[in-house]
Amino acid sequence: MSLQIPTPQRAGRHTLNAPSAMHLIGIGTASPPARYTKAECLQAFERSDWYARLGERAHFIARTVLQRDNGIDARRLAVDALAEVFTIDPDTLSRRFGTHAPALAAQAGRNALERAALAPAAIDAVVVSTCTGTLCPGLSGHVIERLGLRADVQAYDLVGQGCGAALPNLQLGHALIAAGSCRHVLSVCVEVSSAAMYLDDDPGVLISACLFGDGAGAAVLAHEAGPGGRRIVWRDSTSLTDAGQRSALRFEQRGGLLRNVLTRAVPALAAEHAQRVLATVLARAGLQPGDIAAWIVHAGGRDVLLALARRLALQPDDLRYSAAMLREYGNLSSAFVYFVLAAALADDAPGGWWWLTAFGAGFSCHGALLEVR
Repeated sequence: MSLQIPTPQRAGRHTLNAPSAMHLIGIGTASPPARYTKAECLQAFERSDWYARLGERAHFIARTVLQRDNGIDARRLAVDALAEVFTIDPDTLSRRFGTHAPALAAQAGRNALERAALAPAAIDAVVVSTCTGTLCPGLSGHVIERLGLRADVQAYDLVGQGCGAALPNLQLGHALIAAGSCRHVLSVCVEVSSAAMYLDDDPGVLISACLFGDGAGAAVLAHEAGPGGRRIVWRDSTSLTDAGQRSALRFEQRGGLLRNVLTRAVPALAAEHAQRVLATVLARAGLQPGDIAAWIVHAGGRDVLLALARRLALQPDDLRYSAAMLREYGNLSSAFVYFVLAAALADDAPGGWWWLTAFGAGFSCHGALLEVR
């Protein structure tokens, strides 16, 4: 089956001049050491005080999600014991975020620098994205301190972009490099989903609590290729924001807590917007979906991957890296695509054109065309 890419009504940015190149010279990831299976999560829920607080329908939903194959086997959570997850109050969750978000962000950044064979002093800007907690001063300052970056490094904290945040983060890095103000940018996305825990009888809330894990991803962005290894060149990107659909996927504040709103419309919305973003960039490059050698896709969940495969006419093998990371780590929100990219590189996926895409709150969707050699 072949996918016919529709001609975009508007080409968007970069229609007059070819976009300048940016190189991704080091990818790093980090996650908490504690690994919890679905069975362990269900047992902990049944033993918690929350089990009695919620109704029979909530029990049924939790058992259904955690006992059947939902595409996830395990998650990494920033707690020493699963019982801690069910202590849900603003102070506990704020402390969890403040403790683990800086540590995970710095570790992912350190790993990316090591893979890039680059000293911290070479970084000219750091961009940090998150949606699962708030610090002021922001996470960028913690990353600067923990990694020993220069005091005059440009620091940017991006919030509120949800699962799709990696692409706007990388787009900002690209803009800084293209403008000539930076030679090297450190891009970091970190999410402590266990610090945004919320439970009630709403099916979307319960499913969300069963999907998300904790982790961080990072990339070193450069104006030129690194000294060795595979060359990953950022060739073009675009974004879509459908503000009329912002209620489909978002956080809201209730009682001082972040409550994740997850609706049935998300898989179809993700697939529709992902196709539109792909069509725009491929049309500018004169390419077709069959020219893509590797798909670096934010999973969201099993149903989202299935919807993407149907809409983009992809085979299961095309999304194998996304499916593998989802199964082992769960949905890591904005950090997820760094894990997928790292998995494709570790597997020595075929070179050529790679497609990087993520979606999230907004409702927003983003995509980038990478050339990998």
